[in-house]
Amino acid sequence: MRTRFTEEFGVRHPIVQGGMMWVGRAELAAAVSNAGALGILTGLTQPTPEDLAREIARCRELTDQPFGVNLTILPAIDPPPYDEYRQAIVESGVKIVETAGSNPKEHLPVFHEAGIKVIHKCTSVRHALKAEQLGVDAVSIDGFECAGHPGEDDVPGLVLIPAAAAKLSIPMLASGGIADARGLVAALALGADGANMGTRFMATVESPVDQAVKEQIVANTELDTKLIFRTLHNTARVAANAISTEVVAREAEGVEFSDIAHLVAGARGRKVFEDGDLDAGIWTAGQCQGLIDDIPTAAQLVDRMIDEAEEIITSRLAGMVATKEAAR
Repeated sequence: MRTRFTEEFGVRHPIVQGGMMWVGRAELAAAVSNAGALGILTGLTQPTPEDLAREIARCRELTDQPFGVNLTILPAIDPPPYDEYRQAIVESGVKIVETAGSNPKEHLPVFHEAGIKVIHKCTSVRHALKAEQLGVDAVSIDGFECAGHPGEDDVPGLVLIPAAAAKLSIPMLASGGIADARGLVAALALGADGANMGTRFMATVESPVDQAVKEQIVANTELDTKLIFRTLHNTARVAANAISTEVVAREAEGVEFSDIAHLVAGARGRKVFEDGDLDAGIWTAGQCQGLIDDIPTAAQLVDRMIDEAEEIITSRLAGMVATKEAAR
């Protein structure tokens, strides 16, 4: 399946494994890339820039295919050394970066000078257009169904993707709510050049999260997520569990972030993934978990999606179009 994304980014299939905190490690990214899709390491999962350089080297030992690194840029009282993480990416020879969060403007000249293509994650058409204006090479646009931060506009992919496609000239990935071939074909039909998946890749054999998390994703339905931080105007979609339920209840009472910070600490979410304690903290999951019913290898997932997508396009959809002769 050839699209502008596969041709410009040098991958065989229009599927990307998005960067996920505590999940985007070498074993998963390499497995996805070996399957012909684009695997992504999560930069800030690594404690230091030096650790990131070692993780990039480890990924390169596991695959000779293209892979990228996610660099999420967020405002903070004590921010990580973004410039040093950026330099580790450049010096390691990575050629694809996924940026997310705040404006990536200050990082683009360095990345482009090093021949690195940049995909920026957006949650609205206006942010996608701004990213294009800044000079990113592609955007990944998140519909409201997505895990993590969907923005504050609450626009689902069925509307957001074609709205963005109508105005963008650079390649665009559809993200949020996609877990199988049907979602991939729908994204392409709506104008995207590929699909970005997070939750679906969490539930694969190579995903470095505890088996209990994977099995819970399979067991969950599309209704088993919670939207937290709504009252703080920093909405995040996470899996429904005791902690996220408490956070929503506390917000309804009217709280400041400091009142719930101890519940949503990143270290607690990491404990979920590493120990399989599903109520240890909040953990991200999208509504597409309702479409996930197995835990395949990354290669099995990608191969299945491509085979089924081709079948949908060439058989099911093509069969719905009557020729002029048949119509007569």
